[in-house]
Amino acid sequence: MRLIKLDATASTNTFLKELAKSGYLDDFTVVWAKNQTRGRGQMDGNWCTEPGKNLTFSVLKKMEGFQLNKHFELNMAVSLAVFRTLDLLKIPRIAVKWPNDIMSGSHKICGILIENSIVGISLKSVIIGIGLNVNQSHFPGNPKASSLYNKTGIVYDLEELLQSLIKNLKLALSMLQMGEGETILYEYHSNLFRKGVASTFKSGDGPIFNGIILGVGNEGKLRVRLEDDSLAEYDIKEITLLY
Repeated sequence: MRLIKLDATASTNTFLKELAKSGYLDDFTVVWAKNQTRGRGQMDGNWCTEPGKNLTFSVLKKMEGFQLNKHFELNMAVSLAVFRTLDLLKIPRIAVKWPNDIMSGSHKICGILIENSIVGISLKSVIIGIGLNVNQSHFPGNPKASSLYNKTGIVYDLEELLQSLIKNLKLALSMLQMGEGETILYEYHSNLFRKGVASTFKSGDGPIFNGIILGVGNEGKLRVRLEDDSLAEYDIKEITLLY
């Protein structure tokens, strides 16, 4: 693993993407910034952190020949790598919120953004961006955010935590590339936020409605049992879970 440390950058994903354009990079090249000023999340959401308190990093993973239609398996594997790391630290009530946020109870503590480099119908490589709230204690204007410190009262060594995350990321992606997608799906379902619990959703500009999360389909769509007992599937930008 090659580790590049930065004091600050707008986005570690963007920095690593531009670096990859300039020449050859080793598999699992990691860019870690103490301060990320314009971090991005799913659907162009912002990820704002207090400098030096959290982990904001991106990883280049080569995925030659990995079929694009299995992309959600990649999302699940990355989510589970973070989940396993935090579970070992005994962070309370850890769960994966579809598609790939990490929750502790009702608070979001980690966001993941994966960007693809595609050749034909296969992936060439991916850049995995992870923003984990670690030692930050206050999140003004964002009551749904929290951190490892807030949940445990422990101040964590960021580099030790980074090394643990990378170790689990390598393990999860190795499982994926060895064709263990069903095992990954089972573990993802076992730790899915609000699975089997009556929940409230909003669909695009439509009305708020209730349903029960059953799991995800093969393409990563969220499967929801509606109040009339019908089954619906939703893509990432089609539905929001209200919690």
